[in-house]
Amino acid sequence: MSSPQISVQLYSIHPELDADLDGSLAKLAAIGLTQVEAFDFVRRADELKASFDTHGLVSPTSHAILLQDEGATTPDGLLTVPPMEQTFAAAKTLGVEIVIDPYVGPSEWQTREQVAAIATRLNERAKQAAEHGLRVGYHNHDHELSQTIDGTPVLEVFADLLDPAVVLEVDLYWAAAGGADPVALLQRLGNRVAAVHIKDGPLRPGLSAANLPDDQTPAGQGDVPLAEVLSSIKGIDHAVIEFDHYEGDTFDGIAQSYAWLKGQLG
Repeated sequence: MSSPQISVQLYSIHPELDADLDGSLAKLAAIGLTQVEAFDFVRRADELKASFDTHGLVSPTSHAILLQDEGATTPDGLLTVPPMEQTFAAAKTLGVEIVIDPYVGPSEWQTREQVAAIATRLNERAKQAAEHGLRVGYHNHDHELSQTIDGTPVLEVFADLLDPAVVLEVDLYWAAAGGADPVALLQRLGNRVAAVHIKDGPLRPGLSAANLPDDQTPAGQGDVPLAEVLSSIKGIDHAVIEFDHYEGDTFDGIAQSYAWLKGQLG
C-alpha cells in the first residue's frame, strides 16, 4: 500500500500569499513539495492555477466554506462565503478533487439534532459537488473530540451520519488536544479518512482553536504521537503539513516538517 502524499495547507502562509503569491508558492516548490491544499481559492483561482503550473504544484484537496450560507463571514474574518457554484467551479479550475469544510463552531455540536443537521447539509453539498465531479469532506478542531454525546465524541457521531461519499480530514494535533488518541481514532473512523493534518506542538490542558497557541512546532518536535500515527495508518492519501501559527520563519517550519515526514514515510 502506498504512503500518503505530502502536502501543505496554504493557510499556513496566508499572509505571505497575500503579499507575494507566486514567490511564496515558488518557495514551497523549492522545499520539494509538489502538492498543496488550496485555501481562499475562489477569488484567485486563475492566479493560483498559473502559479501552480509554473512551479509544478497540484492541489488534490482544498479548504472552502461549505456549511455556512452565502455571504456569511468566517470567524477569523478572512473570508466571505461565495455562491457554492462559484466554489465548485473554482475547484475544478485548480484540479481539486476534494473540497473540505474547515470549521463549524463549538456551539453547533451540542446536541444529536444539531450534529444530524450538519451531516444532512454536508450530504446535500456532496450531491452538488458530485455534479462537478468533486467530493466533499470535513476537517476537525479540538471541540469535535472534546464534546461528546452519550459518551461518544461528536466527530464520530457525525461520521456515522454522513453519506459514504463524504470524507474526513483528521487534524491530528487538534484531535489530540481534544483528548483523543489519534491512532485509535483513525482506526475507528477507518476508510472514512482521506487525509490527515500533520501538526505538532506541546499538548497541555486548555488548548483550543478558540485561542490559538503560539508555540506550535515543526512535525516531530512536539507531543503529538505523529510517528506512531504514520506507522499505523492505512489507506490515507494525503498527509498535509499545517501551522495555525508559527513564531519562526514559516517556510523553515514547513521545510523541517517536510524533511521529517519524508524520513518517516520513506
